[in-house]
Amino acid sequence: MDKRIGLQTVKLEHSPKIMATTSIVGPKEGNGPLSEYFDIILKDDKNGMDSYEQAESSLMYHAIKETIRKAKLEEKDINYLFAGDLLNQLTSSSFVARELDIPFVGLYGACSTMAESLSMASMIVDGGFAKYAIATTSSHFSAAERQFRFPLEFGSQRSETSQWTVTGSGSMLIGLKGNFPEITYITTGKVKDYGIKDANNMGAAMAPAAVDTIYRHFEDTGFKPSDYDLIATGDLGRVGRELTEKLLLEYGYDIKGVYMDCGEEIFDNQVQKTSSGGSGCGCSAVVSCGYIYKNMIQGKFKRVLLVSTGALMSPTSSFQGETIPGIAHGITIEYNLGGEKK
Repeated sequence: MDKRIGLQTVKLEHSPKIMATTSIVGPKEGNGPLSEYFDIILKDDKNGMDSYEQAESSLMYHAIKETIRKAKLEEKDINYLFAGDLLNQLTSSSFVARELDIPFVGLYGACSTMAESLSMASMIVDGGFAKYAIATTSSHFSAAERQFRFPLEFGSQRSETSQWTVTGSGSMLIGLKGNFPEITYITTGKVKDYGIKDANNMGAAMAPAAVDTIYRHFEDTGFKPSDYDLIATGDLGRVGRELTEKLLLEYGYDIKGVYMDCGEEIFDNQVQKTSSGGSGCGCSAVVSCGYIYKNMIQGKFKRVLLVSTGALMSPTSSFQGETIPGIAHGITIEYNLGGEKK
């Protein structure tokens, strides 16, 4: 069976299932509008660890362990761990993997890593190369801030277009058993770069990639916005979300009625002073593992398009005056309590 349709999309033959998820967030995220959907809310940003980087690893570790426990499985049952984060050399993910008895594949997609890891886990299970796989990612405000922007002690003023890196980790367990939300289509994105250099305006840098992936998904599959109950981008924030809506209209697709951005929804931007919204690998991870997944299980959403977005920058490229490339990957998730697909 040829699973490829169109130019960039695959239709999965066996519809791998998201058997369990876990979302863990920091105190600021736990005070936001989506707090009721998160499994664990920390009281301490450091989670009892000596550094913010160690704290981020502890978030991912506990998210993975809890997800395996929910599925009533053990580490030895998991064939692959697909994980990534924002820190240099994937230190958060790699240091988690050393504590787990699971074969590890490290991924870097910046803030698109939730959809990237979910894509890889789903395809490898659908292809029969694994019985169970974990897709996960994490980010931490304090760890990312001092790697990509300023020392925490600097206390710099934030611009209106800037975003607040989410402290959190989301984990999903993929398998073929049970009645759970299913991965049916995957649209892998292309890198897009329209010359944005401002690290405080990542929404504008990533929006073209989101637009390209969503457009390509519709063209490849024949779906329309109305075929979805929800289209959720990863972390474009208010600025990137507005750009995405506007640019897709130029392609003839009006997504406004079913569209949200995880970064814009996770915080109350006015009250919590998060400017354009949230960002980071953990942003779409905790929103998809929490808000989206739980609403699907309850029957509120039957078909969702998750499009995690990432800015493929590094401190080195920024110091050298490079522009910020963007990437976005699209995942169709379907779940009908009655058992029939739409």
